[in-house]
Amino acid sequence: DPRFESAVALVHQRFSTNTFPSWKLAHPYRMVAHNGEINTLRGNVNWMAARQASVSSPLFGEDISKLWPISYEGQSDTACFDNALEFLVRGGYSMAHAVMMLIPEAWAGNQSMAAERKAFYEYHAALMEPWDGPAAVAFTDGKQIGATLDRNGLRPARYLVTNDDRVIMASEAGVLPVPEEIIIQKWRLQPGKMLLIDMEEGRIISDDEVKSQLATAHPYRSWLNRTQLILEDLKAIEPRAPRRDVSLLDRQQAFGYTMEDIDLMSTMVTTGQEAIGSMGMDTPISAMSEKSKLLYTYFKQNFAQVTNPPIDPIREAFLMSLVSFIGPRPNILDHEGAANAKRLEVRQPILTNGSLERIRSIVHAEEYFDANWLDTTYDIERGAEGLPKMLDLLCRAAEAAVTGGFNIIVLSDRLIGPDRIAIPALLAT
Repeated sequence: DPRFESAVALVHQRFSTNTFPSWKLAHPYRMVAHNGEINTLRGNVNWMAARQASVSSPLFGEDISKLWPISYEGQSDTACFDNALEFLVRGGYSMAHAVMMLIPEAWAGNQSMAAERKAFYEYHAALMEPWDGPAAVAFTDGKQIGATLDRNGLRPARYLVTNDDRVIMASEAGVLPVPEEIIIQKWRLQPGKMLLIDMEEGRIISDDEVKSQLATAHPYRSWLNRTQLILEDLKAIEPRAPRRDVSLLDRQQAFGYTMEDIDLMSTMVTTGQEAIGSMGMDTPISAMSEKSKLLYTYFKQNFAQVTNPPIDPIREAFLMSLVSFIGPRPNILDHEGAANAKRLEVRQPILTNGSLERIRSIVHAEEYFDANWLDTTYDIERGAEGLPKMLDLLCRAAEAAVTGGFNIIVLSDRLIGPDRIAIPALLAT
């Protein structure tokens, strides 16, 4: 009807490039249109399920359990993202705030970022892990419409502003015929940046304005100081010495090291760089192999079959964060930083023996942490047949430790030797 005018239009045409087209993978288009893919999807879905136990909000009350699961297997990555965004917006976050939580810009290595904005991202890193692209996401709630690129910026998004108050953004330039004389600005979305248009205010809100406003709305730095312990800042403790009666070669063989592993690691240790190898794999997958393989090799990464360029080490150091968290996650719908539960922040996920000893020796640190150590080795006389029973005992010991008030559990196979077999660490975990 020509009498009806809309202030906003969000259009997306989807081409099924690396999956067979099916209706259940159709994008829902409730709040977002998304170009690219979410490559961290499995982890994102698992974390959304894991945080169900700690989420509460007066906006949902007792009915919150009816929402689970928020994101689940079997949907497209866009649908999972759409669900998570809508959950946060209905849970009280502004749309721009929720998008910044889900797709943060690169903050950890950015020396020029304002301290308040850095504190905002660091605080929210414990609330929500990044939904990492390459992705360009356009979003709207009917009152505001915006778009953002993930921190890698590997998807195109160009926009122009006309003198008759229109903003046209598309994944390429020249999608719509627009006379050159009415264009007053042309630009593109940059990595981690946001374009936001408020229909009620009738203006474009700049990336700096929206992010500065959100970053200074709460004292995020003081909230961090109250709830976060940095592992590297804890008192250094001498790590325990390994068994002296087991040679290095015996231990390497017990853990399934190959000559190829030794070569790769020696390159990393001596040069500080990753060894160069073939991307192709001509060895049969573990399930089809006649050789005895490590448990880890059954869980190879499933790569999206798309052409994402490799990231060079300089760009990687600037864009990627290795920060991990140990301990309870705060309630994602707590807007006032009310949580008192402490958590440990670790600068990178590979723990040295010294770091592990710091964690292991945490006893009632500020009354919030208590660590317990569980042995994952067992007597060799039990043989391979004894593994299921020992796994069962390990699970019971872990459950008893948690019930007894321990909130950090360290699994250790240090006692491996001629008389002790180690349960594979992945299986034990």
